[in-house]
Amino acid sequence: MKAKELCLRYSVSTLGLILIALGVGVSIKSNLGIAPPSCPPTILNLRFTGISVGTFTWLMHLLFILIQVAILRKRFKWKYLMQIPAAFVFGYLCDGAIWLFNSIDAPATNYTVQIVLSLVAVVITALGIKIEVLGRSWILAGDMLTAILADETKKPFGTAKVVFDVVMVSVTALMAWLFFGLLTGNGSTVVIREGTLILAVLTGLCMRVTDPMLDKLFRPITSTFTPHDA
Repeated sequence: MKAKELCLRYSVSTLGLILIALGVGVSIKSNLGIAPPSCPPTILNLRFTGISVGTFTWLMHLLFILIQVAILRKRFKWKYLMQIPAAFVFGYLCDGAIWLFNSIDAPATNYTVQIVLSLVAVVITALGIKIEVLGRSWILAGDMLTAILADETKKPFGTAKVVFDVVMVSVTALMAWLFFGLLTGNGSTVVIREGTLILAVLTGLCMRVTDPMLDKLFRPITSTFTPHDA
């Protein structure tokens, strides 16, 4: 693979990761609940404030990679290790997005604004996921783990994704209860609420609309990529 194409692939996928991270930042700003994969890092940050959401994010992704190794064993391929730098990049992109939105204003309190911000997070996240995939380079460990679980259990990816999200939210609710005696957050910052459901359900539906547009928009770039598994 030529260096120019490799650079282009990673540039496209990194743009996707930036958008996903911005989606995380917007959802936290909404204070109405965030996407299931970002729930555990956020609740841990609320309890251990000296460690950022981004740091907990990449630590969680490293755990996902270890779970992949445990499941696949000898079938785990060396190229899957590219999830490690992807975890670091995405983690610190999340920190950057959170810092950016925190510097603008306090978390939303008006319910209409909260709903609007949650919907904005849905659109941004949907765009980011598709662009990440179009680049065929970076891949987040949570997405890879979901794909592996779907393959191992012979279930559709969508079904495995629902189970994965339910586990993420359940683990977060348990930690919130143990840390703060609540199921939704720490009492001031909301981690699990209707915004979580909005992001879990509507992101996939939104992608049905945005994916064809992005395919058309990025076709002049992606058509130059040689057929190759990332």
